[in-house]
Amino acid sequence: MEDKQIQRPNIQVKIDEKDAEGIYSNFFVIAHSSAEFLVDFGRLLPGLKNAKILSRIILSPIHALRLKKLLEDNISNFEKKFGKIHIDEKSGDKSMGFNVDRGD
Repeated sequence: MEDKQIQRPNIQVKIDEKDAEGIYSNFFVIAHSSAEFLVDFGRLLPGLKNAKILSRIILSPIHALRLKKLLEDNISNFEKKFGKIHIDEKSGDKSMGFNVDRGD
């Protein structure tokens, strides 16, 4: 058997100025069917009960798995450089990280 190397195409990514600014998101919802994953990104502001969805990304299962792997790799690299990311498990993430002074 001969060894064959798979050649990947050289993909050039272009992004316009507006999209390059990005959208800040501190809220997301993930849903799936047998054919696709839906990831809604939004923003939740302190004191409000409703989050505004700013972007919806629809992925095939294989691309969702690739995204998971890339996120794991990038989080691992981030933590090696900047230290462990901690999640407050006690809050149950109900506060979404906001400390709201209700004056009581």
